[in-house]
Amino acid sequence: MATVVFADLVGSTGIFERLGDETAGRFVTQLTTALSRSFEQHRGRVVKLLGDGLFVVFPDESDAIAACVGIQKRLQETPVYPGGTGKAVQMQMGVESGEVVEIEGDCYGDAVNSAARLADLAGAEQILTTNRVRESLNAELRGKLRSLGPMFLRGKNEQTEVYRVQWQPERDADATMMGASMFKAMPNAHLELTGAGQTLRMDPHGTSLTLGRAATANLSLNDSRVSRVHATVDWKGGHFILSDQSSFGTWVYMGGGNTPLVLRRTECYLVGNGLITLGCEREAEAAPRVEFAVIA
Repeated sequence: MATVVFADLVGSTGIFERLGDETAGRFVTQLTTALSRSFEQHRGRVVKLLGDGLFVVFPDESDAIAACVGIQKRLQETPVYPGGTGKAVQMQMGVESGEVVEIEGDCYGDAVNSAARLADLAGAEQILTTNRVRESLNAELRGKLRSLGPMFLRGKNEQTEVYRVQWQPERDADATMMGASMFKAMPNAHLELTGAGQTLRMDPHGTSLTLGRAATANLSLNDSRVSRVHATVDWKGGHFILSDQSSFGTWVYMGGGNTPLVLRRTECYLVGNGLITLGCEREAEAAPRVEFAVIA
């Protein structure tokens, strides 16, 4: 058994475009080297560097979570600016535990795949993990986890209960966002989607809805950041499920929360009300926006 961490630099493509390959490459190497030392101080072993990220294994879950939290806090308290200007460096992280097979210094297994998928799913400054990790943590660390509900990680047939590590001070609705009770099936609820000057209603057991740039989409948004078929909404097991099918991802803001769930060929439950932005975060200029509400 081992605990696996994938830690990826957010927006590395933009850094290379702004600084050029040589300068950006030197910066990323310096950053990943410094992060490697931080992980090693928490008993982590860096399996390999991934260009703009790291693949690390730990002997137990607590060390892995503590290392990730420590790095996120360090980057927040002492911001690092690529080239000395622009937006400060941000990391997205995924943590999973399970059987890991080591072959010639590399590591393989379901936990490795899941940790990579969780890192892909995480937004900037987020640490995502699973119930398997949560059950092995002490009470203090377990208390920092906030449920994001069951999701289908890419490549897995079964749902995974995903948690966000709340390493920053509690913020408004983020603190209680997505409590487990919110994920009870609501067989009599209906869904309303509002965007591009129209409102769609989807009833339980209704036909799938599509969001996208194509004129044939149920909710069509004409924007270059939106894929032709960007996302779909289906009724599964008593819930409305949003599935990203896009090139650039889908951002989901639940309730009044400030922290998005970023879908990249993954799914999430739509719960309560909130905002979906297609192809970019909501702060982007003229972001394509769709409001949603699940109404009992």
